[in-house]
Amino acid sequence: MNPVFADLPVSVFEVMSRLAREHDAVNLGQGFPDDPGPQDVREKAAEAVIRGWNQYPPMMGLPELRQAVSAHYQHWHGQAFDPETEVMITSGATEAIAGALLALIEPGDEVVLFQPLYDAYLPLVQRAGGVPRFVRLEPPRWRFSEDDLARAFTPKTRVVLFNNPLNPAGTVYPREDLELLARFCGRSGAIAVCDEVWEHVVFDGRRHSPLIGIPGMRERCVKIGSAGKIFSLTGWKVGFVCAAPAIMRVLAKAHQYITFTTPPNLQSAVAYGLGKSDDYFATMRRDFQRSRDRFAAGLRVLGFPVLEAQGTYFLNVDLKPLGLNEDDEAFCRRLVAEHGVAAIPVSAFYATEAVRSVVRFCFAKRDATLDTALDRLAGALKRAA
Repeated sequence: MNPVFADLPVSVFEVMSRLAREHDAVNLGQGFPDDPGPQDVREKAAEAVIRGWNQYPPMMGLPELRQAVSAHYQHWHGQAFDPETEVMITSGATEAIAGALLALIEPGDEVVLFQPLYDAYLPLVQRAGGVPRFVRLEPPRWRFSEDDLARAFTPKTRVVLFNNPLNPAGTVYPREDLELLARFCGRSGAIAVCDEVWEHVVFDGRRHSPLIGIPGMRERCVKIGSAGKIFSLTGWKVGFVCAAPAIMRVLAKAHQYITFTTPPNLQSAVAYGLGKSDDYFATMRRDFQRSRDRFAAGLRVLGFPVLEAQGTYFLNVDLKPLGLNEDDEAFCRRLVAEHGVAAIPVSAFYATEAVRSVVRFCFAKRDATLDTALDRLAGALKRAA
């Protein structure tokens, strides 16, 4: 057995979801909405199954979807990608990340990772033979400094894996942070693999800025997006990859031998969806922001110290100011067992030097679900003191 995977513990998401089922809890741990997603996009997928092509689509993705991705990013970010040579469709963003790491890393190459980090990053880096170099981020701002990057980058740095907006912190990085990271990538010659799946799920009038749009990064970035996050259809697993032709040629070879392709009916539906009017995206953000504000207000009334959520489906609370006698994992286990609400301890997103006081809730739920969770949370802090 390969020890990278054989020695991995059961993921905290699986643990908390199992506990949620056992205790009939409101599950605010896993990050998916309880809305079925836009009906017109789902109807396009159903129609494409019946009337469309159901054999192998092109390995790089349906031409209509690659063109739609190109037009979408031109519209939203002013970034021009050639749909023939700079756009590829994958079976979800995680496959895109795995393929990029396998394509770009040789054994012994160092990879800069920002923690808290999506749990797939580290084992994928290690399986590709990479050596992780961590940048540790802390609440409440979750920002990095020049000194942080100087400690992580070395002459062996070959890849930077960067998530923006950042899950689980909910941070949307400003341009000055992106420019700082770009300078370090330029000095080291590193390629940035940019997990930008939350690019449309941003709040309070913010606009996502892709790292590939920063001067000097056009030829050294892999931009990864996700239809699952854009359309709240997390089970569809349709990802998009954009990169300069020299990088894309290698990424495509990795993709060819991982999944090769993605269901054509889903690709057709996503191509349609990416062309939806700006009103769809504005309404989607407004609705999630309303749920965020509703849940945050309820948590504050109960005494939870709520951290700012600038994007994603997630809201964090920092237990540290409360002086509780338990860390985030113990708190989450007690929360699901005694109060019937499942959350995620953010320490699970760290490989080293974990912050052990922050708990993540998913607010992308119906009002009734959030209200039930708040009712159940009413006594949680009093009993923990």
